[in-house]
Amino acid sequence: MSQQIPNGTHRDIDGKPRVYYDGYWIKYYEPPADNLEAKKQLIRALTRRLFNHVEHGINIPGIRLGEARQAYERETDPERKRVVGAMLAGALFNRAADIFTNVVELQEAGVEIIPNDALIHQCGQCLQEALELGRMVHHQSGDEGLDELWGEPFKAFSIPIEAFYESRYLKIMQTMRHIDRVADAIADTLAGTGLFHRVEQPIRELAEAAKEKCETLRTDPVIFEVWPTFVVAGERLRRLEPQLPKHAAEKQIRRARALIRDGVSLIQHIARARVPIPKSTHKYLEHCHRFRLAAEPPCSSRQSFRIATAGMTSCTLCQQEP
Repeated sequence: MSQQIPNGTHRDIDGKPRVYYDGYWIKYYEPPADNLEAKKQLIRALTRRLFNHVEHGINIPGIRLGEARQAYERETDPERKRVVGAMLAGALFNRAADIFTNVVELQEAGVEIIPNDALIHQCGQCLQEALELGRMVHHQSGDEGLDELWGEPFKAFSIPIEAFYESRYLKIMQTMRHIDRVADAIADTLAGTGLFHRVEQPIRELAEAAKEKCETLRTDPVIFEVWPTFVVAGERLRRLEPQLPKHAAEKQIRRARALIRDGVSLIQHIARARVPIPKSTHKYLEHCHRFRLAAEPPCSSRQSFRIATAGMTSCTLCQQEP
């Protein structure tokens, strides 16, 4: 039945506006008026959002771009060069964001900015280089970066706000799908081991809270209900105590606890970023697979892993994402 619903369908569900994408009814927000001030505010918000989710120390002001580039060019140690490269990426991103803001302000002042204007060209160059260096930037967890976030301010500038909002609903759908995959992996891996047979309900509660978190804007008054529910669901799952069967080994218990801890953290990272985190997700599902191999007959483990990772590759879960 859900396959018959076209993507982008709007419907009120329980008195709340929703928009449909690939099996998920996502909370819908009316986009702001498509004017220059709204775009400027959106670009600023996206810039803050990016730096909230990446490693510390790379939010370098655009005015220090020259210093950052010199430091990157003279660094020879590979590990240090990655960090300095991340700092250079941050400076390039901020320079691009500065240009965005000033272009909008110039347009507000009545100055016509044509698509091939030198400022737009410089902005595009900064973004392109930042995207390339962005591969060096890690998520706050220390794992992969969030490459998709680096292009969002430029997208917000270059397309109508309504179209940008539509693209975000598609990304939220993909994010929700990843949350469900991680939750399924936790439940399928631990529920049948005898250690955490009560894990099903708390992991489903966390997944639902996480999906509601990622679809809810921080400016929505309901955030005062959504955020505490999300946080408490993760805390309760982390506190879940194992039921100790006679055959349980201490090493197996430690690994099961680690799976829960890491799974909760991953779901929380995905929900807060509101984008898929494919490499970390695949890495986590592989950990679940190895746990099952050690605890169950290989055939059932392989089958469970194939179900959990359907449609995925070792590097990306969303090959057809825009």
